[in-house]
Amino acid sequence: MKGDRKGEIWDFEHELPGDGGGGGGDQKLILGLEGGTTKTICICMPIIPFTPNHSPPVYARAVAGCSNHNSVGETAARETLEQVMAEALSKSGCSRSAVRAVCLAVSGVNHPTDQQRIFDWLSDIFPNDVEYYVENDAVAALASETMGKLHGCVSIAGTGTIAYGYTEDGREARASGAGPILGDWGSGYGIAAKALTSIIRAYDGRGPETKLTYSILHQLQLSSPDELIGWTYADPSWARIATLVPVVVSCAEASDQVANDILLHAVQELVSSVKAVVQRLGLCGKDGKDAFPLVMVGNVLEANRRWDIGKEVIKCISKDFLGTSLVRPKVEPAVGAALLAWNYLIEQYQQEL
Repeated sequence: MKGDRKGEIWDFEHELPGDGGGGGGDQKLILGLEGGTTKTICICMPIIPFTPNHSPPVYARAVAGCSNHNSVGETAARETLEQVMAEALSKSGCSRSAVRAVCLAVSGVNHPTDQQRIFDWLSDIFPNDVEYYVENDAVAALASETMGKLHGCVSIAGTGTIAYGYTEDGREARASGAGPILGDWGSGYGIAAKALTSIIRAYDGRGPETKLTYSILHQLQLSSPDELIGWTYADPSWARIATLVPVVVSCAEASDQVANDILLHAVQELVSSVKAVVQRLGLCGKDGKDAFPLVMVGNVLEANRRWDIGKEVIKCISKDFLGTSLVRPKVEPAVGAALLAWNYLIEQYQQEL
């Protein structure tokens, strides 16, 4: 085993029977991990045949906090990723020696240099024969509907947002996903940040009065908009700010124009990201009528409120792309990540024949 880093995380391996294979004997495993700005999930799946119509078995599941290095820093992100993988293996009763492949699908993976840093780090944790696959978390979200076969477009809107797409011949494209500073305005953070800004503008006399002022101050147990400054900068984490989205939606449902405009802007931003990906890849065909699957995930899109952001997004997209087929994930994205690794292994095996 390489690199006995942070030995305490892996102490459980010393208590496993035999060679650490746990109850699975010679059974080899895949770790699938989906990491976002709010939480990180790792599942442990055996390498056994399954049919696309049935979910593969999951031996264990572990949950941790944020693993986006752009949000919490590289050290904290790595600690979260290692901890959640160790917990999943511990729950499954297996050690790292049972792992055949690892697929990390993590938000903040935006460039080959991001992938290489994670590759180098993983190779310091697992045995030499383990295969590693590193993707953006949007790829796992798409794979969660396609059971590991990448085709179509996915729109994610949770704390952050991104649109990602694949053609059947392997071409890919993305839009947004660059983080709040660079303008992920359809995200939960973007919605809530605009709401906070609107409160300050109203308080200063630079913008219209809004129900957001009372509602958000009441939610945060603050007495004055002045106190928002201290609250915001005491911990400006993206996920913390994004928790205010339900308040914005409630104000919009109560006919507040400012809140309504914020949600309409979010819809426009999410739609433009999907359109950019679909058009660049030609998923809709030359006449815009070709069928393609669109996966929509994230608490902003799945809130099922009267002011339904997801419903408005799909309505706008369907006007321009008549072949849009809205599909729901068959499994959670962490399982999608494991299925990606499964398919990569199969492709690699076939190439070696």
